[in-house]
Amino acid sequence: MSWGDNETTIYLVIVNQEEQYSLWPKSKDIPAGWRTTGKEGLKPDCLQYVTEVWTDMRPLSLRSKIPIVAPSEPHLAVGSPPKQN
Repeated sequence: MSWGDNETTIYLVIVNQEEQYSLWPKSKDIPAGWRTTGKEGLKPDCLQYVTEVWTDMRPLSLRSKIPIVAPSEPHLAVGSPPKQN
């Protein structure tokens, strides 16, 4: 069995300079370039937290260059059906 394979492992939610998130076993040293967010717990709880806070999967360097722009017409929104005339 490798580390983190049991249901009692406590994880830290960590984030890097590009604001990308990951889970890391609390018992291990945090890798270089990553820092803790302050959230820790069982895997399902940490995954739920990441789902709530990591809403834009693009790296920070890309987000700062290409912001998300809401379309001026609702029918152009992603996932919307085409406008019927």
